Amino acid sequence: MAETGSHKRAKRKAAGASGQTEIPLEGGGRLDAASPRKATEVERSGDPRKLELAADRLRRSDRPQKVLQVPQKDMEKAVEVMNAMGVSGTVKNMSGTKRRSVRKR
Repeated sequence: MAETGSHKRAKRKAAGASGQTEIPLEGGGRLDAASPRKATEVERSGDPRKLELAADRLRRSDRPQKVLQVPQKDMEKAVEVMNAMGVSGTVKNMSGTKRRSVRKR
């Protein structure tokens, strides 16, 4: 399925000037965006299964900072999924005005 324009924009913005998009991961799959220290996944659907897949891609990345970017209405769901999967990082809304830190338990 083709990416929406808003998804592409979010990926490019997350990558920043020195970052890249569509970074291949070991074992298959691709990370939406990454800079030298930060890995970012954008998941706009709010589907719990897709949030799990995005959190798994973040976990498999070798970057020390991990960010899951979701619409604001799905932030709580994303925090729960990252907690359940044991992924530490940040959940932020699409505009970047709100963020929640998630720690491993």
